[in-house]
Amino acid sequence: MSVLVVGTVALDTITTPFAKARDILGGSATYSSVSARFFSPVNLVAVVGEDFPKKYISLFKNKGIDIEGLKIKKGKTFRWEGEYGADLADPKTISTQLNVLASFDIEIPQAYKNCKYIFLANIDPRLQEKVLMQISKPKLVACDTMNYWIENKLKHLLKILKKVDVFLLNSLEAKQLTQCRNLIKAGKKIINFGPEVVIIKKGEHGVLLFAKNNFFAAPAFLLESVFDPTGAGDTFAGGFMGYLARCKTYNRNNLRKAVIHGGIMATFAVEDFSLRRLNSVTIRDINKRIKEYKDLTRILK
Repeated sequence: MSVLVVGTVALDTITTPFAKARDILGGSATYSSVSARFFSPVNLVAVVGEDFPKKYISLFKNKGIDIEGLKIKKGKTFRWEGEYGADLADPKTISTQLNVLASFDIEIPQAYKNCKYIFLANIDPRLQEKVLMQISKPKLVACDTMNYWIENKLKHLLKILKKVDVFLLNSLEAKQLTQCRNLIKAGKKIINFGPEVVIIKKGEHGVLLFAKNNFFAAPAFLLESVFDPTGAGDTFAGGFMGYLARCKTYNRNNLRKAVIHGGIMATFAVEDFSLRRLNSVTIRDINKRIKEYKDLTRILK
C-alpha cells in the first residue's frame, strides 16, 4: 500500500552546540517521506522554488519516492533557520521565510487520489482539509501539527481533527491544545476532539499512544549522543505510517509495532544533520536496532 505524504520540503540552516549547516534539505514531508519509504511506496506532494537544488530532486528519485506531486514554482523555496542550545528539545527559531509556500494551493495529482494511507504532515490545517476533499475513500488518515497552528488556527485544527483517524503531536503541543499539564489527561481529552488514535511524542522520553480501548507507553531507544533533533518527529510519523501501510490494517497490535518502528527511525535521523544518517541506513540496520530495543525493554519473568 502506498502512503500519500503532503507537507513541506524546505532548505534549513541549523546551528547546534556541535556544528552549523546551511541550506540543507529539510521540511516535514521530506523526513516523513524518506522514513516511510523504508516500509512502503510513497507519493509526495509539496512545493519548492526554482532555487531548489537538483541534487535533492535526484535524492527523492533515488529513494524511490514518487514526486509527480512535487511542484516547482517561480520564486524561492521555503526556508527555516533554527538554533539549538544545551537543551536540544527546545530550538530557537531565527527566521522563517515562507516564500513559495505562502501561496501554495494544493492540487493532488489524479494518480494519487485513490491512495488509502494519507499522512498530512505539518502544514496549515486549512490545507490539510483541502487535501482530504480531493481524496477518494482513504483507509487511514493521520495528521501532525505544531504550536503555531494551535495558537493561530485553532478553529481549523479542531475541524480537521474530526476528519482524521490518527493525530500526532509533541508533549508541549498536547498541553497547549488541552490546557492540561498531565499528558494522560491531555491524551484522553484529545480523543474527544475526534481522532480514533492520539500519539504524543515525548522525544528522549518516548511515546504515548491513546485510543478508546488501547493505551500504550513506549520508552525511547537509548542513544549516547544526539547531533541534531530537527525532523525527528516527522521521521517518527513517516516510519509509523509506512509500517502501518505495509501491515494493511491498524489493529491494536500493529499500532504498537508501528510506534516502535517510528521511534527507531527517529533515532537514526537525530544522529546527523538533515538526511545524512538516514541516507546510509539499511533495513538490516533498522532490524538490528529493533532487536536491541526489544532486549532493552524486555521484562524478565
